[in-house]
Amino acid sequence: MVAAAEDSCTARPVDAAPAYNSAPPRHGPVWKVLESVPDPEIPAVSVVDLGIVREASEGGVVLTPTYTGCPATRVIETMVRAALDEAGFVHVPVETTLSPPWTTDWITEEGRQKLRAYGIAPPMPAGRRVVECPQCGSPSTEEISRFGSTPCKALWRCRSCAEPFDLFKCH
Repeated sequence: MVAAAEDSCTARPVDAAPAYNSAPPRHGPVWKVLESVPDPEIPAVSVVDLGIVREASEGGVVLTPTYTGCPATRVIETMVRAALDEAGFVHVPVETTLSPPWTTDWITEEGRQKLRAYGIAPPMPAGRRVVECPQCGSPSTEEISRFGSTPCKALWRCRSCAEPFDLFKCH
């Protein structure tokens, strides 16, 4: 039996945040610096991979945390500030905004691949309800707990290889 995951990715309100691909182009020296800043909770992905960098230029950096109460928000701001300072961008302001709210749609394709390689099932595309094991690729999985190692993940188990894994919650 294959467990069906909550399909909240398909139920976006009309005024929901735009998909990641509609964000400003990700190029320039400030973007390049931020691509090297790892997420403190999932160091295999950068803050750019996760899509929490909304804007990045010499005029400023805008971050949107994965959710309002994310405990890593201040750590991320500090890491971004340190990386910018080290690269000579001491004049670039860093701002955090909650609007529009972050969505898993903003995770880059490279970020999704990195999550999978790290052992975390990335959020499913809209309309897809089967969670594949990031260890062996089996679709025979089940949710163990809606609460995982961090608030943005749920705990799942593969019935084929018996390995537990986190699923990045869709929101």
